[in-house]
Amino acid sequence: QVHVEESGGGSVQAGGSVRLACRLSRSLSCVGWFRQAPGKEREGVAAIYVDPNHRGTYYADSVKGRFTVSRDNSKTNVHLQMNSLTPEDTAMYYCAAGCRHGASWSSTSGYYHWGQGTQVTVSS
Repeated sequence: QVHVEESGGGSVQAGGSVRLACRLSRSLSCVGWFRQAPGKEREGVAAIYVDPNHRGTYYADSVKGRFTVSRDNSKTNVHLQMNSLTPEDTAMYYCAAGCRHGASWSSTSGYYHWGQGTQVTVSS
């Protein structure tokens, strides 16, 4: 079992920035960020793959150009830098790790391990 823990959430005004962190108990080759707003389904926001056969970053259209996913050299810390935030970005943000073979990066069923989430609230 891999422990996944998010941190860095909080409240910010529209146009501001927040940097989320995801800490893994051990390194895994893929990590995804998801969010869920009240009354809505959980959606994929971004993902990063570092497997030798599959490297890259992925973003939802709604966050492209504003959000950046990265991981440090330890491969156990992954960050989501969120800029130019709008109230529509308000949600609980979840980190997920360990991808199921063949699953889409944005599929909630595509990950084995999940954190408890961290709340991001953007006020207008």
